[in-house]
Amino acid sequence: MNLRDYCFFLLMMAGVTYLLRAVPFVLLKGKIKSRFWRSFLAYVPYTVLAAMTVPAIFYSTNSVLSGACALVAAVIASLLGRGLVGVAVVACVTVLGVDGIMLLL
Repeated sequence: MNLRDYCFFLLMMAGVTYLLRAVPFVLLKGKIKSRFWRSFLAYVPYTVLAAMTVPAIFYSTNSVLSGACALVAAVIASLLGRGLVGVAVVACVTVLGVDGIMLLL
């Protein structure tokens, strides 16, 4: 890739990024009064995080089975009220245990 193409792509990326951040500020000057839209926008970050994290859970371990077991264990730990560190520890220990059992079999 030459410098001209690189600069073009860089400017395009900067423009798209700027537009995605600037357009809502320009269009939505007042407070959003709709209960539906406020609720929808409150959950968007969690949805994006889940969409990026869940596929990585299955393929970041030695097997899909250990990733699936870790996901189930993490969901159970979070439903039981554990914090972020506790859920992460439970998921890591689950992967370690399942991979250890799979090595023995």
